[in-house]
Amino acid sequence: MARTNIALVLTILFFVLMPEWEIFGGPQFMVEAGHINCGARCGYRCSKSSRQKMCIRACNTCCQRCHCVPPGTSGNYEKCPCYWHMKTHGGRRKCP
Repeated sequence: MARTNIALVLTILFFVLMPEWEIFGGPQFMVEAGHINCGARCGYRCSKSSRQKMCIRACNTCCQRCHCVPPGTSGNYEKCPCYWHMKTHGGRRKCP
C-alpha cells in the first residue's frame, strides 16, 4: 500500500513539474542526444532577418555544432547556451 502511494505521488509530481522541467533545460539534453532538423529550425529563426542567407548559414553552423537552436526568431539564448557562447574570430557572437 505504501509503495503504491509513493508511486502515485511521484507520478503526480512528475506531471505537475514537467512544464517547469523545460524551463531548466531538460528537453534540450534529449534533443542533443538525437538529431534535429537544423534547416527547418534555422529557416524559422532567420525568417525575419534582413540578411536571411547569411543568417541561415551562420545558424546552420551553430546548430550542427551545438545540436540546438533557441526558439523564436530572436533572443531566448538561455535555452541553448552553446549557441549563445559561440564567437567569431573578431569576438562577436557568431549565432543569430
